[in-house]
Amino acid sequence: MRMYQVDAFTDRLFAGNPAAVLVLDDWLPDDLMLAITQENNLAETAFVKARSDGAWDLRWFAPAHEVNFCGHATLATAHVLLTETETEIEAKAEAPLVFHTRAGELRVTQGPHGYRLDIPRLPPEPLETLPAEIARVFDNQPVGIFRNFENIFADLGSADAVRSFVPDLASIARLGSVGLVVTGQEAANGRAHFVSRYFAPGAGIAEDPVTGSIHATLVPYWAERLGHKRLMAFQASARGGWLDCELTEDRVFLVGNAVTFMKATISLPNGAAWTLSVTAAESPGSRSNFARRASARHPKTNSN
Repeated sequence: MRMYQVDAFTDRLFAGNPAAVLVLDDWLPDDLMLAITQENNLAETAFVKARSDGAWDLRWFAPAHEVNFCGHATLATAHVLLTETETEIEAKAEAPLVFHTRAGELRVTQGPHGYRLDIPRLPPEPLETLPAEIARVFDNQPVGIFRNFENIFADLGSADAVRSFVPDLASIARLGSVGLVVTGQEAANGRAHFVSRYFAPGAGIAEDPVTGSIHATLVPYWAERLGHKRLMAFQASARGGWLDCELTEDRVFLVGNAVTFMKATISLPNGAAWTLSVTAAESPGSRSNFARRASARHPKTNSN
């Protein structure tokens, strides 16, 4: 079976966020897809298959479980479908690409400056206090705390504070599948408007290099703070990545590039009796809860 590894949100190798992509004729068993993800040891592996209507079904797995929303692996998948000719399906991919996902309908188009990813706008939900699990991970109290359906966000006040933040991964892991995003405004002479970092050790991701999905909430937050609907964002991980962001009434658009690092043929067990694993499944109701929230906020979005 053919597998691709792509660096997303970058125009050069060994930067941005790597994701694996497998183009399927039909879904593999869930626990087999999780096992492939764990073998890859990347933040996400994407599995995609063609639909009869010309769109695509897309699923994402982290090393610990299937995830509800992933931006960089969506970008990587679009890159594979639009640039690689060795996929094992006969469907011909053309932009714009329409993906049916747990996060609803996502679209990717091509432009002069890279791929344009269309994701839901998830407004920040204010928090009065930090969860007890992470109440002591900050040396100084954040200037703002908020959340969305899958992450806690902390505004540390400055980009320098974000870059120097030392995460207590053991404490953050106690949040379970919920991740922690730290963010701050860049200095006046900086290229970016804001920077961020993302930690999700409970999902098997110590620090994610570049995360498209968190910008569904970061962009509305910083657009209100700074008074701009067009923003440049930088994720200040060791690899780093740039995101050109635009906010509309109900969507967020992210522009970024992608580069193929590897094309591989992987071997799968022959005739193995794969059964669904409890560890590969998400907690009961979490998918439907997100679908209800997305439907309430974005009535034109279809969850799948």
